[in-house]
Amino acid sequence: MCDGRLHFYDRLQILEEKDRSLEQRERLRAVEKPLLAWYASRARKLPWREDPKPYRVWISEIMLQQTRVEAVKPYFERFMEAFPEIRDLAQAEDDRLMKLWEGLGYYSRARNLKAAAIQVMERFNGALPASYEALLSLPGIGSYTAGAIASIAYGIPVPAVDGNVLRVVSVFWQIPRTSEKPL
Repeated sequence: MCDGRLHFYDRLQILEEKDRSLEQRERLRAVEKPLLAWYASRARKLPWREDPKPYRVWISEIMLQQTRVEAVKPYFERFMEAFPEIRDLAQAEDDRLMKLWEGLGYYSRARNLKAAAIQVMERFNGALPASYEALLSLPGIGSYTAGAIASIAYGIPVPAVDGNVLRVVSVFWQIPRTSEKPL
């Protein structure tokens, strides 16, 4: 940090004695509060964070795949206006859905959203399931998205690990990179 305060990783290094590294649990405890404070001070104001209902988190996570946050915001707002509930998405006409998705690319994401919405209506009485395993059973939802929905919308302590998380973890645990390719 440039403001004179120590970065959380620097604080962690100070906590570790020369002869003994902190145990894994101690390292996690030592970094938890500073990391959460850092996030709280820098978190962007995003529509899906302001109202983290499961459906909104799901749509945002799918839209954010391979797409910049700033580009997603207007698409998200239009999508929520057109399909405010899972039922609306399940009943959407394909042409209308594809027109709203136009510009985001990777159209299979939109097709999977509709297929998953239909399954949610049929299998889960119209409510996105509050189970990591059940979320994984839906089309287009992989481990990251299931983890994000479960943890953000339902408060279930499951990981949502993407390239950014892998970078932080590799620095935190001092894991050497085995490839020059970005994570």
